[in-house]
Amino acid sequence: MTVATDEGNSDKPLPAPAWRDMCAPVAALLFDPALRPNLADVAALSRASGAFAVTHQDAVAGQAELLRDGLTFDCHGLAPGEARRMETALQRVALAADFAIGDQALLTLGPGPHLAGAGQLLPVVRMLAGLVIALGDLPGLHAVVWLPARLAMSPQWFAEATGAWLRGGPFPALALTALARSDRGLASQGLSYFVGQEFVFSGKDGILRESDARGAVRLTDWLVAHGRVDSPREVELAGFGTVLLEPDGQNRLHARTL
Repeated sequence: MTVATDEGNSDKPLPAPAWRDMCAPVAALLFDPALRPNLADVAALSRASGAFAVTHQDAVAGQAELLRDGLTFDCHGLAPGEARRMETALQRVALAADFAIGDQALLTLGPGPHLAGAGQLLPVVRMLAGLVIALGDLPGLHAVVWLPARLAMSPQWFAEATGAWLRGGPFPALALTALARSDRGLASQGLSYFVGQEFVFSGKDGILRESDARGAVRLTDWLVAHGRVDSPREVELAGFGTVLLEPDGQNRLHARTL
């Protein structure tokens, strides 16, 4: 079971877009700065793949609206607009140890204004994941970032995990959320984007075992399917066992193996 490691740094915040009101970005693509795509590159990929359409654009500012299956997403950071860099430390999966996150050119993707308040719904997330996979054919792409989880991963990892989900497989818990070790157990990151809560998963008798990482992933799947938990309850996790869930404040759960 892969648990992401915390690495990366920042050097420049994302500037506020001037062309339209933008919902918060959810995904990002990290490119070789010398190969940062422009609007013509994105438009050419749109025509070649048929996976999305470019419906509005500001080529000078490096901004575009991308349409996929009736839903629009805002893309920012295209050349020749201002180059951007990551502004936050990230966990990473399937990336080289010396991969310099802060040196990469950053494109961001977020739901369009008509999706305000609905970006976390699974049908919207599925469309966004498919769009990220489609944009993966642009040259120079080094990493995909799922921003709610502060998780950077190789494009291949993201495409395999979310692609299986789009084809009917399980929710990609280790691509759209993350797990980090804490002094209390395994802490989720990014789950609150879907259910409004994060959890800390502790093993039986407070001791974490290797199998508990699998239990934490199963719990993520269960919570995405069933929603937030507002009172103590026991749940049976497929292929793992019984876990006690206890709310710990408004936006956090304590999960304990029984």
